Amino acid sequence: MRIPTLVLIVFFTLAFYGLAQEKVGCHCPYCALPNPPAANPPIDASPDRVKVDLEIPLKKLGTLKPKSTDEVSASRWSLGCEVLDRDYTDYHSYKEYLKPLGIKKLRLQAGWAKTEKKQGEYDWTWLDAIIDDAHARGLQPWLQTSYGNPIYPGGGGANLSEGIPTSEEGLAAWDRWVEAMVLRYKNKVVEWEMWNEPNNIRDNMPEMVAALNIRTAKIIKKVQPEAIIAGLNLGGNGSDYSDKFFKKLNDENAFGLFASFTYHPYHRNPDDTWPLTLKLEETLRKYNQTIPLRQGENGCPSSFNITHALNSHYWTELSQAKWFLRRNIGDLGHGHETNVFAIIDMCYHPEVTTYGLLKSDRSKKVLGIKKAYYAVQHAVSMLDDRLERIPYAKITTTADHRRAVTYAFRDKKTEDRLVAVWFDKAIPSDTNELRPTKVEIVKRKFKDPVYVDLLTGGVYEIPKEKWFDDGELQVFEDVPVYDSPILIVDRPLVTMQ
Repeated sequence: MRIPTLVLIVFFTLAFYGLAQEKVGCHCPYCALPNPPAANPPIDASPDRVKVDLEIPLKKLGTLKPKSTDEVSASRWSLGCEVLDRDYTDYHSYKEYLKPLGIKKLRLQAGWAKTEKKQGEYDWTWLDAIIDDAHARGLQPWLQTSYGNPIYPGGGGANLSEGIPTSEEGLAAWDRWVEAMVLRYKNKVVEWEMWNEPNNIRDNMPEMVAALNIRTAKIIKKVQPEAIIAGLNLGGNGSDYSDKFFKKLNDENAFGLFASFTYHPYHRNPDDTWPLTLKLEETLRKYNQTIPLRQGENGCPSSFNITHALNSHYWTELSQAKWFLRRNIGDLGHGHETNVFAIIDMCYHPEVTTYGLLKSDRSKKVLGIKKAYYAVQHAVSMLDDRLERIPYAKITTTADHRRAVTYAFRDKKTEDRLVAVWFDKAIPSDTNELRPTKVEIVKRKFKDPVYVDLLTGGVYEIPKEKWFDDGELQVFEDVPVYDSPILIVDRPLVTMQ
């Protein structure tokens, strides 16, 4: 489609203006307007809270009851609450939506440039308010040491895709800031992460980034020996950059500083990530056999966007919700911690990016709750640390030559089972075409299975005549499967409202 010249001129004018403003935060005329008074929309607790064109041909038993963070002892989920350091969102506009989502860990960027605007003077007021509020809610802030500070020559850039600190003066100031931050928050923050997506800029050579990781981790550990530190923080999941990074850590005998290495695998089809991620894991294993990879940031917009990740595709709230379910369950199924990016739409320039579970605009207020919020609620309520994955489960499916993916889990205490199934061949779609599918499971004994659709939270009966056990094999006939995860799960694992 040809874009009119006038539209292009307007767009790139806004882009140029926006990029210039990003150096100091969000101060465009729109964001500077007073926020209109408005009550936050309530979370819908009705059984049909996710309205989609989907007819499951089974008897409905009820709807999943979401769990708040108080009802989840632990999980391998984290939630993206980034960009507060650049004022692209407002934590206090969305904080009431955090606990009902059920995710305990919040990923935050610490914002050196926002904290130290005059050399030698720290103003922690903005970050104190966020850390203190999250801690009071029983949430666990996970602080990332990003970004740099241009008030120091060679102090690095203050935004994504900018250079790391390089000068002696800049690095010394960086050291002081990191140490002061850990001293301030060591009783409320135990998890830390290194510089965000350093490989987005050519000047950030992997050996330089590894050296900054080592330098920063040593400062954190000196102040807080029990700190849990995630290194690398790779934009994407390619292995070439990381090979040089890991080699530097190995040469410096520095792997012991880190508990995990994070990566951000953006793919339109979330299931396409795994060949590259497995290659990244092979690269890590050349140098270290035990430290895990961790999916540290991944999300999907709910509308068409031009300038950011997964752009130039006509995303909707429906395809976004399916994307999140497939991304996050796939991570857990491969044994990786998983992150949901992000809690709310972000006031970037020249676009408001729509990666949020909550809808917003340049007012930064919560304007609505997307389908993805409820879908993630459902998944979090089912897949917490009660369960462990079964990595070598033997499961086969048949559905008119469509490709399906399966992941298996079991309750650590009761051995109750859960199997997730979906069609993974294509980008999540805006249709919900169910196909009756045979699912055969070797030596995985379901006791009282039900069917759960994670998109809507619907729980359904599996008719007795549609499943049987021949001793070696459990067979489920005519399971309704589509391009969004469904579960076959033992009833005791399901809590309905």
